[in-house]
Amino acid sequence: MYHITAIIPALNEEKTIENIIETVKKVDLIDNIIVISDGSTDDTAYIAKKTGVNVIEFNMNKGKGAAVKSGFEYSETDIVLFLDADLLGLTPKHITNLILPIISDEYSMTIGIFTKGRFKTDFAQKITPFLSGQRAIRGDLFKKIPNIDISKYGLEMTITKYFINNDIKFKEIPLNNLTHLVKEEKMGVLNGFKERFRMYLDISKFLIRS
Repeated sequence: MYHITAIIPALNEEKTIENIIETVKKVDLIDNIIVISDGSTDDTAYIAKKTGVNVIEFNMNKGKGAAVKSGFEYSETDIVLFLDADLLGLTPKHITNLILPIISDEYSMTIGIFTKGRFKTDFAQKITPFLSGQRAIRGDLFKKIPNIDISKYGLEMTITKYFINNDIKFKEIPLNNLTHLVKEEKMGVLNGFKERFRMYLDISKFLIRS
């Protein structure tokens, strides 16, 4: 029997974090839930703690890569499920669809792709599916991936490139009617644009490096 941990990195996601956690709790396959509040200045950590899950708090923002690595090291699990904290429309079926191909040993990683949700998020994932934050991975493989802690927004690119470079099987999983809040919706147009630029800069650094 596999031990499965859900890791949810979060930066100022007080509006959506509780719903994400409560949805994950409905999946019996999940043994542990860890939220990493990556320097949040709102009530993200407080709300997560009220749900009874494990919460790791960073006093300052360290980036998504450092957040998920700390969660993984805390758990030492057989299979790790990564979910973004700003998802809209997440269901238990989305989660089980990501996990089952790993449990059955068909694949070593799954990547969730938004479909039939909102055009702005569906289109982005059709163009760049390797950037999806929704994925399940074998723990023994995840711990071998270098530079996770310094990858920041380049986390998903770093993981995907490792699997491609090492010819490890993975599968894209359609996640119907799932979407997320885009940065401009959460931060405003100007701040959202700045954060998006920073994200693409991190991604490009790890694309070039790999």
